[in-house]
Amino acid sequence: MSDERATIRPVTLSRLVELTDSCEDGYKSTDELAAILDVTRRRARETILEAMRISLLSGEEDIDGTIYTTTSVGESFLTAIKAEDWEKVSSILAVRSPHYGAFLEALATVENVGLDGLLEFLEETHEYSPYSFNQTGIEIVGDWAERLGSVQRNAFTGNYYLSNNPRVPDNFHFILLDVYDELEQTTGINLRQRYLSIPRLREETCERIGCRRHDFDDAVLALCQQNVGLLELSGAPMDTAAKDAALGIKQLELADEGSLITTSQSTQQVMSGLELHGKKYYYFAVHNRNITFEQETH
Repeated sequence: MSDERATIRPVTLSRLVELTDSCEDGYKSTDELAAILDVTRRRARETILEAMRISLLSGEEDIDGTIYTTTSVGESFLTAIKAEDWEKVSSILAVRSPHYGAFLEALATVENVGLDGLLEFLEETHEYSPYSFNQTGIEIVGDWAERLGSVQRNAFTGNYYLSNNPRVPDNFHFILLDVYDELEQTTGINLRQRYLSIPRLREETCERIGCRRHDFDDAVLALCQQNVGLLELSGAPMDTAAKDAALGIKQLELADEGSLITTSQSTQQVMSGLELHGKKYYYFAVHNRNITFEQETH
């Protein structure tokens, strides 16, 4: 496959890790790697080529063909994986993978954008580069970035955004009120929907400020405990529409055994409510807007 106007190959992050790890203890042939990965030779070859483009593997000719081993970049990649330093893993990929790096750069330029808008931007800005982009390619690098925590995707709108803010801003309470107002639906003349879905508030607020979901949860719980009587958390029946979303969140973690890492995709965490004193809450209401917020120090 030629690298002229090359698209990214459909390789998952877990496959890249597994392949790089398999070659760390010595040279392996394509057939050996296909057996280790339990895939066809063609699929193994595709994964090898992408790993070589990212400089995770290098190859040299042997009497029976090309054999592959892990490079110094690949070793740094594996070290960061084993340390669960996802930010370091992302930075290695951003430097070494032209498609992943371009994806992150695009999100830093065009904020809160959906798949179509992102594709249009990348096609325009990389029109004369050696690399091309398509919808599948964006979904591949988007998957890598989501699993590494560099990017989140609004579970309701599908918008991608960088999630690199280390903490919520000091004016978090004002931003939350603003998002609350925007989401509040008019149900009749001068009649408003007071109780709003926490999952939807979470997704919209995280997209607005670029924070991670668990940081939003911590901030809202602190806010409610600092403003008792002014804000309210409310429960919901198990089949509540508050939990509905089009997309799930993607995770990456070290495996207990077998493969080096495991991946998952679920709507459960995106659609989870907030837990306080052993109770689950799925709705949030504002009864008085004269609220204050004090960041918790760690």
